[in-house]
Order: sequence, then structure tokens, then C-alpha cells
Amino acid sequence: MSGGELRRPPARTGTSHPRRPSAARLAFDLVTPRELADAYLAALSKGDLDRILALFAPGAMVYSPMYGPNSAVDFFPKTLGDSSASYLTLRGVTTGETVTGTRLVNIWFHYDWRLPSGRPAPFDVVDVMELDAEGRIAAMHIVYDTIDVRPAYEEDTGHPSYRKPRD
Repeated sequence: MSGGELRRPPARTGTSHPRRPSAARLAFDLVTPRELADAYLAALSKGDLDRILALFAPGAMVYSPMYGPNSAVDFFPKTLGDSSASYLTLRGVTTGETVTGTRLVNIWFHYDWRLPSGRPAPFDVVDVMELDAEGRIAAMHIVYDTIDVRPAYEEDTGHPSYRKPRD
């Protein structure tokens, strides 16, 4: 860690989840993939920009079907600004690696998103996180079906969502 940029997430409250002895740990202050998921979802649900960004590497990118490709420092203020509330339910955490060996943590959760007006726009999502050598999120690919969310978002916010250019 350099310059104290990253902090270990606070201890979780409520029911503890036993860790398997073989659970891989990330270099980021010895955080497990489940702890990374819990820290990310807790910060996102509270709209805590500083805590969200502390999980990301400098220059990290976020690829969103609604907002397109953005740096993490640009993406999260946009999405938090378009949210009146977020209720998140973790469904699962998996790990793996890209074909080039980059470590992955995948977080599957239900996102009960509330638009600025309070209008619900819920969806199930998988955030695919590519980690750097220190265990910070270097890139995040957000995967979900926008068929119902996109029209609600555009109507509620008054601006168009991102659409990937056709080849």
C-alpha cells in the first residue's frame, strides 16, 4: 500500500460467515473476495463515494451498459447522482482469472435501484472486477439486462443512456 490510500473495510455486523481455510486472500490488506464484495456493496448502498473509490486502483475503468465506459472517479459520482436510494442483496461471489491471468472477483447481487424521483428500477447484476497486483479493482464490467431499466432511467433523468456504437 502506498500513502495510506486503501483502508481495510470495517468489521461487519450481524451474522458472521465462516471462512473456508483455503479461501484465497487478496493482497489488498489481506481482504478475501467476500470481504471485497461486502465492502463494495456496503459503500454503494450508502452512497459513500470515498469508500467506493478506495477499493479501486488509480486510473480504474468501469464499463456500464447504461453509462458506457468511464473512469471510476467519473462513473460513481454520475450513478450516485442518479440514485435516490440503493437497496442491495448479495447473491454470490465467485473468483477466477482472465485468459491472460488477471485475477477476477465476480459479485452477483440484486440491485433495487431508486431513480432521483424515487421510482424503482430494480435489476439483477453481476459486477466482474479485474484486480491489480495489490488486489484493488483495476476494471469493472457491469453485466445486466437493461430492457426494463433503460426506459425508466431515461424518462426519469431526462437524458439518454449509453448505447454502444454499432460496427
